[in-house]
Amino acid sequence: MAIFENLGTKKLVLGMVHLGALPGTPFFAEGTYAAVRDKAVNDARALEAGGANGCVVQNAGDRVFAIDDADATIVVAMTDIVRAVREATGPAFQIGVQILRNDLKGALAIAHVCGGSFLRCGALVGATISASGLMQGNPYDFQSYRSRIGAQGVKLIAEIHSMHFEWMGGRPVGNIARAARSAGTDVVSLCDPDENVTLRLIREVKVAAPGLPVVIGGYTDHGNVARLLAEADGAIVGTAFEKGGRGGAVQTEAVREYVDIVARL
Repeated sequence: MAIFENLGTKKLVLGMVHLGALPGTPFFAEGTYAAVRDKAVNDARALEAGGANGCVVQNAGDRVFAIDDADATIVVAMTDIVRAVREATGPAFQIGVQILRNDLKGALAIAHVCGGSFLRCGALVGATISASGLMQGNPYDFQSYRSRIGAQGVKLIAEIHSMHFEWMGGRPVGNIARAARSAGTDVVSLCDPDENVTLRLIREVKVAAPGLPVVIGGYTDHGNVARLLAEADGAIVGTAFEKGGRGGAVQTEAVREYVDIVARL
C-alpha cells in the first residue's frame, strides 16, 4: 500500500466514516439502513474531494458492541457499505475498516473482499478495559486467519494508546509499539486529549521503535494539527471534519483546509 510505504516522507490524512446504527444492533431503527449507507458514501466522497488520502469505515453509531465477533448482520451490512464506498471513490483513495469493539477477522474479511487497504485494530496485542468489557488481542489467531485467507496485502494500524485502547495495568508505550510491530502491524496509532502527552508518546515510540510510523488517532483539529504532525506521520480525523460534531456530515471544505495545513509541513 503506497501511502503506508511513503510515511516518513509524506504525511497521511485519513478521515472517519462514522456509520449510523446498523441492522442487528439494539439501537437500529427499521427503515434507516439506506440512509446510513448513503451517508457513508457521501462522507467518503467529501473526504476524497477535500484531499484526504483515505477513510476508516467504522460502526460507531451502534453505541454498544460485542467484544470480538460481531453479529453476522453487522458484518454483512458493513460489507455492503464498504463495497459502495469503494465503487464511489477513485482507486487512489484508501479504505480502512474497523468493526468495534475488536472484530479483527470480520474487518479483515471485508477489506480483503471489497478492495479495502487496511484495518484499524482496537487491540492487536495486549488487553484493555473498554465500556463493553475486557478487550484482548490474539495476534496468533488473527495472523493465522490472515494467512489462511491470503490477506497479507491488507495492512494494519494498531492502536497502542487512545480512546480505544490503553494497556491494562500500564506499560511504556514504546514497549507496546515494539510488541505491535512484532505482531505484524505496519503503523501504530496513539492519541491523548492533552497535546503535550500526545507529543511525549510520539517521541517515546520513535525512540523505542525506530522506523515504525506513528499516526495520531484522535483529538487533532485545524488549530493543533501543525504542531502535532510536525512529529507524527499522519492523523485519523473524525469530529474536525463533521458538521455539528461526531456523526455529522463530512464537510469537504473542512477537509481541504486541514489537508492544506498538513501539506505545508
